[in-house]
Amino acid sequence: MDYRVNYEKWLSDPRLCEEGKQELASVANDEKTLEYRFGGEMEFGTAGMRGIIGYGVNMMNVYTVRRATQGLAEWIKSLGKAEMSRGVVISYDTRRKSEAFARATAGVLAKNGIKAYLFSEVHPVPMLSYAVRYLKTIAGVMITASHNPKEYNGYKVYGEDGAQMSPEDTAKVVSYIDGITDYLSVESDENSPLIVPVPESLDADYIEELSALTLSEEAVKQCGASLKLVYTPVHGSGYIPVMTILKKLGINVTVVEEQTKKDTEFSTVKVPNPEFKETLSMGIALANKINADVVFGTDPDSDRLGVALKDEKGEFVALSGNQVGILLLDYILTRLAEDKAMPKNAAVVKSFVTTGMAKALCDDHGVALYETPVGFKFIGEKIKQWEKDGKHTYIFGFEESCGYLRGTHARDKDAVVASMLCAEMVCYYTYIGKTVYGRLQEIYAKYGFVLDKNVSVQYSGLNAMKEMNAVVDGLKSIKVTDFAGIKVQAIRDYSAAKRTAADGTVTEMDIPKCNCVYYELDGGSFVCVRPSGTEPKLKIYYSLKAKDEAAANAKLAELQASVNALLEKAKN
Repeated sequence: MDYRVNYEKWLSDPRLCEEGKQELASVANDEKTLEYRFGGEMEFGTAGMRGIIGYGVNMMNVYTVRRATQGLAEWIKSLGKAEMSRGVVISYDTRRKSEAFARATAGVLAKNGIKAYLFSEVHPVPMLSYAVRYLKTIAGVMITASHNPKEYNGYKVYGEDGAQMSPEDTAKVVSYIDGITDYLSVESDENSPLIVPVPESLDADYIEELSALTLSEEAVKQCGASLKLVYTPVHGSGYIPVMTILKKLGINVTVVEEQTKKDTEFSTVKVPNPEFKETLSMGIALANKINADVVFGTDPDSDRLGVALKDEKGEFVALSGNQVGILLLDYILTRLAEDKAMPKNAAVVKSFVTTGMAKALCDDHGVALYETPVGFKFIGEKIKQWEKDGKHTYIFGFEESCGYLRGTHARDKDAVVASMLCAEMVCYYTYIGKTVYGRLQEIYAKYGFVLDKNVSVQYSGLNAMKEMNAVVDGLKSIKVTDFAGIKVQAIRDYSAAKRTAADGTVTEMDIPKCNCVYYELDGGSFVCVRPSGTEPKLKIYYSLKAKDEAAANAKLAELQASVNALLEKAKN
């Protein structure tokens, strides 16, 4: 693609808005920027599209949004009039241009004769997922870049089951998108009568659905009002639903007022990702001031929950997504068992890069555990499958990236229900004379210590995804027998869906394919390498079993050095 020709074509097009003309004119002499903006098209994958906000074919702007929506509209029209009348529900978060992109999405759908339900205010991912099923629409669209830096926005498409659109349907939508070569040609009618508001009743019904999932009513009744919980929505869409459900349960909450503002710049944090302790720093400062017990934080689209707890010294520590997931899993299994409410065919789902500790907990309770590729849509697919065949009853799903879901009201990770469960979990352990941090140490003592760490290697430029995939592809041809003296038991190549044991035995894996290499190590540890599907980062996952934390940290340094050497070899 001749980026300079494409740039000039956009700049001289009378249909380009004034903002676009001024922005593109300002970078006329910046060849690197022009190549990034016009040297390749933004990919529309199984998670939709996500990119830096700006004008160009490789950027998030009203024209790339309209083009993607036209592709979605063509697919819906191919299904027939009934599906067109079912419509699409659209939500958005607090990011730059989110509302404008949502309105553009609704306008293109309406121009194509498709009904569009549009939220009148920011609503999080789980409520969009819920709305798809609540309104029985054919699809849903969420305008968000989740936890990415402020410069990003994105476009996520959901299927009629409320989960992110399946790879098969996504491929059909992409085929229509690819047929649209004139980005500025897509028409939109944002004043169409086919654009209707989402019924106000949905919000209250969603909260009622969550209320039915509580597990410790008596503990919350006894301890909720005296609990000191600090919550920050980090300028995002979680503020109203999280505060609503916690107040409904009678749980005392103190909010970080400065971070309730819908700030498109996320000016109080470096990045709006609650996985990082720094993002929770204002919440922790407030918690120390009022002597609070726990700190919660949700990301802009409120699908991720970050948690900080006091340790045995009374100092706040930020838990990893794996630790929160294990605590919630343990709590759910414990309470269902105590109340004799555990379904006989209960099952838990996690991504394969999520901590191996889940297996020990599930085995202890006689509960089935399933693994999926990274992406909550695959967990949503399991829910859908089991609802059809009755093989299992879904009780919990989680990913190491701070994503959790109890219940089937949504088919994506839900930081609102996770906030509720974490709050009542604190109440429960307070009620029985324990602390959540203390319970985490009990879990380690019982099942063995596991150190889970996720390292991201940043890439940049137009070829970032290509370069990351090349590194992963390079790993597949290198024979590895051990990492830092820890023997490799087997290597999983998820792109071929094959597992090769140390003795050379090859078995097929019944799992969706993705570009990822996973090393099974002695003792239940693992190393996994994969390119992120949502940002230019190569992700390396370490899960290391050891006798205690000190031993794990010491071994991790050796393990990382060994893996880094292998990655360098894979580049060459």
